[in-house]
Amino acid sequence: MTLTGNMLIGQHAIAGCREAIRAINPATNNALEPAYHGGTGEQVEQACALAWSAFDSYRETSLAARAEFLEAIANEIEKLGDELIDRAVAETGLPHPRILAERGRTCQQLRTFARTVRSGEWLDVRVDTPQPQRQPLPRADLRQRQIPLGPVAVFGASNFPLAFSVAGGDTASALAAGCPVIVKAHSAHPGTSELVGGALARAVRHCGLPEGVFSLLFGSGREVGIALVNDSRIKAVGFTGSQSGGIALCKAAQSRREPIPVYAEMSSINPVYLFPAALQSRCETMAQGFVTSLTQGAGQFCTNPGLVIAIQGPDLARFISIASDLLQRSPAQTMLTPGIFNAFESSVATLTGHAQLAATGLAAEGPNQCQAHLFTTQARDFLTDHRLQTEVFGAASLVVQCASADEMREVTEHLEGQLTATLHLDDNDIGHAQALMPALERKAGRLLVNGWPTGVEVCDAMVHGGPFPATSDSRSTSVGTAAILRFLRPVCYQDFPDSLLPSPLRHDNPLALRRLLDGQREA
Repeated sequence: MTLTGNMLIGQHAIAGCREAIRAINPATNNALEPAYHGGTGEQVEQACALAWSAFDSYRETSLAARAEFLEAIANEIEKLGDELIDRAVAETGLPHPRILAERGRTCQQLRTFARTVRSGEWLDVRVDTPQPQRQPLPRADLRQRQIPLGPVAVFGASNFPLAFSVAGGDTASALAAGCPVIVKAHSAHPGTSELVGGALARAVRHCGLPEGVFSLLFGSGREVGIALVNDSRIKAVGFTGSQSGGIALCKAAQSRREPIPVYAEMSSINPVYLFPAALQSRCETMAQGFVTSLTQGAGQFCTNPGLVIAIQGPDLARFISIASDLLQRSPAQTMLTPGIFNAFESSVATLTGHAQLAATGLAAEGPNQCQAHLFTTQARDFLTDHRLQTEVFGAASLVVQCASADEMREVTEHLEGQLTATLHLDDNDIGHAQALMPALERKAGRLLVNGWPTGVEVCDAMVHGGPFPATSDSRSTSVGTAAILRFLRPVCYQDFPDSLLPSPLRHDNPLALRRLLDGQREA
């Protein structure tokens, strides 16, 4: 496929006329062709009008048809072959195996949502049959199902050009729910976005769906994004990115005449707790796992272990020493964009002024390369300096040395909301961990024992969310099949004739759904 630099408004390839975006190969600092000119307010209007016109038809597609559509998207992405992989590598500086794995995850995610759609359980059908003889008042026939909210605006992420971008988790879950999607592509990887957008548009066409089910827009500034959020036909937003970007979208969404939900994943430092018995018995193994997790992908993961919390003493000193030695042999890695690299350097400079530098990785040998950093501080300093709790997007972490278990709890209570919290413990540490659990459950969306937070499984039980500022809505997840619930709302039908009921609610249960019938879950 020849890249055109065009947007996709439904099935139409359209050139923008605003400021041009060019991807930069971060490994060379060379600009890549073609240029992608940003869209206008009029083009946002066209995409929103198409999405709205498609909504009522698309939301009532059969479960089988919608599942087949999600599978068709995965098939079309795989058909792109090496062209997609090579372009994503060029635009991100990420290694070939990482992009291959991410394509696999993206397609698996789409197929997982296809399975979820077919099951129909997400419709959460509830039926309370009539009780005409009930005293003192009879009960009506009441039936409830979940319906989609409406068209959804999705903002592509910088650090996952496939799995959190054009056909990533927000798009997959919104389409699974029955919502048309308009994606604003991330300016760091427009070519990758065009390729995936083309695959998605072909799936729309091959499945005979309304063209407004999917559109892809580009924009170098805020015009396209804010216009999308402000359009009355957009009913929800999915975003993965910076805290400032997420908050700006939330403010815009709440300022509308009809406020809408923004599901923004923003900022997390993902504390790792090293408890005394575990630290004494397997200090070296934990240090190795920590450095591997910290430096993976140049630390450009929202679940990167940016904070380590432990009780001060010889075992923690040994952990810091081993981790420092390993880090000093870690090669510098190319970051996703020059802008991300500059932000990392600025954040590291701030930490250098407020914490003690323990170790740095090998020096950079090329442009935009992240040199890993490890810092230490005392708990009392962490508690009084908010700058030590600021996320560093890249391979940098801070070890907080506590005087006691009580001080560990104080540090925990001081933390902002997090995506993850990790506990490294042995049997003799269970009491310490239990004392922290109430606070950790309040602070994080996913709790791990004796693992590392990098790596988020796409499955039914996963939660990738957490209290602010990890996300803008702690009641939701952006990964896993429960992500579909973000784009649904309940509707109750009272005393409807069977012929007028939607098929999931009809008396003979034609979809064979597991309904909640008079308070009992059907087999």
